[in-house]
Amino acid sequence: MSVQGQRWWLVGASEGLGRALARQMSAAGAELVLSARSEVRLEALARELPGPARALPMDVADMGSVRAAASQVGELDGLVWLAASYWPMSAQDWDADRVAQMCDVNLTGCARVLGQVVPGFAARGRGHVVLTGSLAGYRGLPGAIGYGASKAGVMALAESMQADLRGSGVKVQLVNPGFIRTRLTELNDFDMPFLMEPEDAAARILRHMGTRRFALSFPRRFAALFRLGQFVPDGVWYRLMG
Repeated sequence: MSVQGQRWWLVGASEGLGRALARQMSAAGAELVLSARSEVRLEALARELPGPARALPMDVADMGSVRAAASQVGELDGLVWLAASYWPMSAQDWDADRVAQMCDVNLTGCARVLGQVVPGFAARGRGHVVLTGSLAGYRGLPGAIGYGASKAGVMALAESMQADLRGSGVKVQLVNPGFIRTRLTELNDFDMPFLMEPEDAAARILRHMGTRRFALSFPRRFAALFRLGQFVPDGVWYRLMG
């Protein structure tokens, strides 16, 4: 599959992984609609891209904003969900407002946007949805209150969509990255194994979009730890992670 000549909506495109993916998709010939909260950053990105791009500011935590943007986006070939909110947080340091924001942006925000796009894709029997989960969504981790749960929800949402839409003409894919060097991971004060640059992660996602595979978890060796961790007894897992 090639994105050349296709029209894609990138939600969470203003910086980090989203910005890197926008550059690579535009270079590959896609027409892009770029959404995030910052109109200034979106406009700057749209101007620097080699292909056609439109900035469409949107707050995924606001249903009115999502509906207004969706009414302007026009016909699409695909959607990539990249928006995320993150603070490292333990249960002992629970910040109710920040936990609520992570859940509202990362999971409920994703559902808000999908609700404006997926019904149309399903009705016409054509479309492509790519959701960004996280290795942190595979199993409970220390310091991941809010973020891990919200990403696990996105991963389950993608799996349910795949179960329903497989064979319908609507392609659903899930990407679960590890640590990526962004404004969000700069908040971490712990070692981040296999830390990737946004450009590397974006290239992996774009390659995955051209395959028939449903899910991609990467980097491979780091992802293997989390996938195998699903089969590790609880007592062993929490001793290791602690």
